[in-house]
Amino acid sequence: MTAVLFVGLYLAAVLYIGIFAFRRARHEGAEGFFLAGRSIGGFVFLFSLFGTHMTAFAILGSSGHAFSNGIVTYGLMASSSALIVPLLLFTLGTRLWSAGRRFGHFTPVQIFRDRWECNHTGTLIFLLQAALLLPYILIGMIGGGTVLRTLSGGQVPYWAGSGLVAVVIMCYVTFGGMRGTAWVNTFQTLLFLSFGAVAVVVIGRGMGGFEQATQSLLADPLLAPLLTRERIPPAVFFSYTFMPLSAIAFPHISIFCMTARKMSQFKRTVILYPICIVLIWLPCVFLGVAANSAREIPAIRDKVAARALLTAEAGNMPPATLSQVRARASGDDVLVVLLNHYAPVWLAGLLGAGIMAAVMASDSQILALSTMFTEDIFAWYGHAERYGEQAQVITGRIFIFVVTLAAYLIALRVPAGIFELAGQYAFAGFSALVPLFVGALYWRGSTKYGALASTLWVMAAVAGVAWFQAATPPPSGPPATYWSMGGIPLLQRTASGTAIAGFLPVLPMTLVSAFLMFAVSTLTPKPSRATIDRYFPGR
Repeated sequence: MTAVLFVGLYLAAVLYIGIFAFRRARHEGAEGFFLAGRSIGGFVFLFSLFGTHMTAFAILGSSGHAFSNGIVTYGLMASSSALIVPLLLFTLGTRLWSAGRRFGHFTPVQIFRDRWECNHTGTLIFLLQAALLLPYILIGMIGGGTVLRTLSGGQVPYWAGSGLVAVVIMCYVTFGGMRGTAWVNTFQTLLFLSFGAVAVVVIGRGMGGFEQATQSLLADPLLAPLLTRERIPPAVFFSYTFMPLSAIAFPHISIFCMTARKMSQFKRTVILYPICIVLIWLPCVFLGVAANSAREIPAIRDKVAARALLTAEAGNMPPATLSQVRARASGDDVLVVLLNHYAPVWLAGLLGAGIMAAVMASDSQILALSTMFTEDIFAWYGHAERYGEQAQVITGRIFIFVVTLAAYLIALRVPAGIFELAGQYAFAGFSALVPLFVGALYWRGSTKYGALASTLWVMAAVAGVAWFQAATPPPSGPPATYWSMGGIPLLQRTASGTAIAGFLPVLPMTLVSAFLMFAVSTLTPKPSRATIDRYFPGR
């Protein structure tokens, strides 16, 4: 529990930052609460934007996935993200900033409604974004509960750890708004970047050096494939290159792009973003892989044994037993397990606080959802004009409480791992929404009907994947084929999700969404010339 006390001190510091931000921003109105008055400086913009993006998925999810699948985890997300995310910020992020500044928009839905002269299509987009953002909010709750439970050796139960994280996030987001969230995210990002390097050194020395850990893996025929791409099929590997597209469509990223004081702040962010990705993903992935060689740790030994049992006997296990064994084999907590074993208790506490800093990025997602609700629903349907701007801010704060409570209750029942939960729903759905951003910000010929067709397709595709996975049990061995044509499997249920012609759902979802946006927009009436000229002057 000594290590948990350090995490408690960190949480207290985060609360103080939120209260300090509240004292500064309480008289600024809606724009001050939801967008920090569009006054975020360059340093805070870079590290807060990065911290908002790198959640428990990047810390616990990456190390857990690497523990089970190997070094290929880095290639799945980090390498493509280092190229694609800065490109998205440079092209679409700056356009979002410009549209928000020129026309006073707070959210992407406001831009879509204004750009395409639509009403109910914007409401549908809001509902879809809210539904897709919920799994990502859950990741923070799951990550917080996992860290505190593992760091305390089980003395802090999962429900209590998740609840504590939920309360802290709810407090500083409710009081501090966007300014408090940005300051906290900056503090959290700097904390983990600093302690992450220390964790690598301490754990590496405790394991006898990473060379020895690597040699130990190579010497074991069952573990040697972890140092190759062998566990991930090429089609799945290629599918993951579509996942980083989701970054700009995430409401907490697109809304945050509108908070910058000036457009030149994007330059430094685009340049330094890939470096920050390397600094976080590389140690997490490598520590996750190396954890397989730490057989002297009982928890690691049990995880490896459970994984071997799944490989050999999963087909003979009843569903309840299979679920329990899969939970034992999960690697989402291996980073904290390594810290507990190899670091002194005080250092494990400090490093645990650093990990907690990275997994608590649900704050920005909750604030983004509140911003969208108050602007795209409450204000759009006339309630802001009727009740006033102060009522709009109060409504946003109440919504933060409701969303946080709902996310916490759902997180207690979600069985999926962090990596799979994000990839199957949040990343896939938001990647498929990127054609809406491209169409609205770059294509004069895009229409509300194209946006509607794309939105309805993403809704149907995500719901279809969720229904299919709920209706079909995950196979214990090779993927189970449910639909094939000419001997080619077109729809398969895999152990971690769904495969369509061998690819992850994100690929066909994104391609079909782009096609519908183009085809339907080409055949349907355009917005008024005045609206098009406002967004594309001089063209």
